[in-house]
Amino acid sequence: MIFFALVFRWAFDVPGYIFLHHSILFVYLGLYFGLFGLLFSLLCKSSGVTIAFLAAPFIWVSLEYVRSNMGFMGFPYAWLGYTQHDHPIVIQIAAVAGAYGVSFLLAMVNSGVAALVLTISYRLKTLYPPPDRPIWNRGLTLVGGTAAFLLILTMCYGIMVVSKPITGKKLRVSVVQGNIEQAKKWDPRQAAFIMETYVELSRKALKDQPDLILWPETATPGFVLKDIALLQQTTQLIREINTYFLIGSSEYPKFQNSPLQFGEFGNTALFFSPDGRVVGQYLKIHLLPFGEYLPYAETVPWSWVDVPKVNPTIPGKEFTIFQCPTFRFAAPICWENLFPELPRKFVKRGAQFLANITNEAWFDRGFGPRHYVISSVFRAVENRVYVVRCANTGISCFIDPYGRITGRVQKDGRDILVEGYLTQPVYLSEERTFYTKHGDLFAYLCLLVSVVMIGASLWGRKR
Repeated sequence: MIFFALVFRWAFDVPGYIFLHHSILFVYLGLYFGLFGLLFSLLCKSSGVTIAFLAAPFIWVSLEYVRSNMGFMGFPYAWLGYTQHDHPIVIQIAAVAGAYGVSFLLAMVNSGVAALVLTISYRLKTLYPPPDRPIWNRGLTLVGGTAAFLLILTMCYGIMVVSKPITGKKLRVSVVQGNIEQAKKWDPRQAAFIMETYVELSRKALKDQPDLILWPETATPGFVLKDIALLQQTTQLIREINTYFLIGSSEYPKFQNSPLQFGEFGNTALFFSPDGRVVGQYLKIHLLPFGEYLPYAETVPWSWVDVPKVNPTIPGKEFTIFQCPTFRFAAPICWENLFPELPRKFVKRGAQFLANITNEAWFDRGFGPRHYVISSVFRAVENRVYVVRCANTGISCFIDPYGRITGRVQKDGRDILVEGYLTQPVYLSEERTFYTKHGDLFAYLCLLVSVVMIGASLWGRKR
């Protein structure tokens, strides 16, 4: 609980987030670590330490998967494997097993180290209290050997992959970071200033001759498709620069079958052709609970725990691929890039790279934006595609298919709360990794092994 309380202390930057909410969060998340300890202890007592050490990585990954996919309580942050985000050789295994595979590797290595320590302590007779059954030295050697084998295999695979050059058709992409304070974003008095900021930065990016310019999530100070003046200003800029634009906005859904109620709108990415026409629209699918909607608002009295009311937005249903004659891409919005399954589906449907547009002005200088960047590193490796992040206040960056950050918008050494732009080449990928094709198959395997081993342990204990 202390771990999660400290790791997510940046959440206090979000308006309306109080210590009561934080305490609920870290108590809930801390239970997963407690459950791991409980299951590990159960296996130690019923099946012996060797089985427990071998089972530990499977149980750890299973709990990470469950924690990340518990409906509106899904929280895919702070995975064990994410600690290796700046070690490209280690994380290439994610193209096969996803980020869960890296978590498995680390848990297995820790099992091996623990087995080594236990073996030495047992031989020196320094264990207290003494174990209630003999410790099988060969079994602990098996654990250590398995960990060493997996680590060597992973490193060899990583070296082999990273040594290959990145090839493919090249596309020049510019990201524009406006650095607009959250309090200003929906203030009508700031609308002119906001548009001037993005227009000026886009004109500066023009000298790099980009094929595509990205604006961040909800960049426009209004509904582009409903505000005629705003639409004219936007299309005039696009025609002047004469290139493709992807612009984050809040819009009424363009392809909505059922009649809309007043005030219903969605978090949207609008794709413009060089002549200023809207040729594509993506509506955010995975909404942020308590930010973009209240889960079970009709039945759960959230006011009892001081949860503020939320103006609900409309979730999308289509995995939109923006297509041009020369390139295809998808634009997961904000925290959608935290969930591996969603970007995977975009790439599987034909996206040659991912453009993650986001607004992280809520988090000030906290560690929140860095959590998002770390997860994007793994989305790039899992699907072997470039990930381009375009953020409002930071961090806007380019991540290559090996998970290396090749550039970021910076000023005076800072990449958060700065205004600027950056243009870099992106190589279009047609590769489809094992993970892209089959998804979280490895995580499902870990769940199956965990259930079987724990079930067998409980059955044996009962007998």
